[in-house]
Amino acid sequence: MTTIHARETFSFAGKAFVAEFLALLALCSAYIQGPLTKVFDFQGAVAEMNHFGLAPAPLFAVGVPIFELAMSALILSGRLRWLGALALAIFTLMATFLALRFWEIPAGSEHSAAMNGFFEHVGLSGAFVFVAIVDLRKRARGK
Repeated sequence: MTTIHARETFSFAGKAFVAEFLALLALCSAYIQGPLTKVFDFQGAVAEMNHFGLAPAPLFAVGVPIFELAMSALILSGRLRWLGALALAIFTLMATFLALRFWEIPAGSEHSAAMNGFFEHVGLSGAFVFVAIVDLRKRARGK
């Protein structure tokens, strides 16, 4: 018969919490780094929005970083995690279809790079949906 001590249980729970937080931080890292880059290079952010045809570019250059940071904060804080995760999943899919249109690029290394990036972002969106499902299940069980 195995005896589980409170100290061992807490230690495991604490480590699991840290591992979960670090995994969520890794998942959100591009949505934290990208906005910070835009904040420190606003003209570059406006140029990026112009490049993708988003108008008015200055409004998008302000709104997109605020959105990304706010949704990342929801995910990392655990408060409405499901909402932040679904919002970033949808945002990522929309941005992917806007920015990585590999089907319009002739065969070659640029096409391959865009196609790889496209499917990496589809996978990232799937990970956010998974986070939302796990969070909604926890809420349904009252945890």
